Amino acid sequence: MSRLATIRSALRRDEGSALLEFAIALPILVVFIVGIYDFGGAFNEKQKIAQAAQEGAIVAAAQPTSDIDTTNANPASLQPVLNTVFNSLTGSGVIVSGACTPSGVVPTVSGLQWTYKITGCNAAYGTDNLTITVNRGWACSSGTPCSTAPPVSIGSTVTVQYPYHWRFNSAIQLIFPGVSYATVTNLQEAATVHNQS
Repeated sequence: MSRLATIRSALRRDEGSALLEFAIALPILVVFIVGIYDFGGAFNEKQKIAQAAQEGAIVAAAQPTSDIDTTNANPASLQPVLNTVFNSLTGSGVIVSGACTPSGVVPTVSGLQWTYKITGCNAAYGTDNLTITVNRGWACSSGTPCSTAPPVSIGSTVTVQYPYHWRFNSAIQLIFPGVSYATVTNLQEAATVHNQS
């Protein structure tokens, strides 16, 4: 048998093709699995943050407004709101219990809006901040902001922001080494409830 016939015979065999196909498909499969897991985790965390914002808005709307004014740096009526959001996030596993605490946090004030930044809630990422914004002066008129019309209702808005760290970046580099994907996304959710008092 000639050398050319031997090469043709070797090229016709397919014993190693399954292994080669698997070697090519495995990184793509890993990227899909990690992507599904990661996007599912991000969506789940976003829902938990939305739930915490909703619970906080319900508590905020039920609080008295007697200590709410633009000169009060940290009204006592906002502490139950802060604790409710924090406890919701801790209970749902977004924040590890005992990693950080909302007590003693001094907010920044802008009008009737107080913004609390709680640091140290993620031991792996020390620069992560949990940001809770409570706006006790939300107003509306027939579905539009009250800048041009008298208010029909007054409410409280609670906005919660917390970063999500993606794992997808390390998986995508299996296929495309050196490619960078955003590794952190700040998830933010808000809820508004009409004031009860």
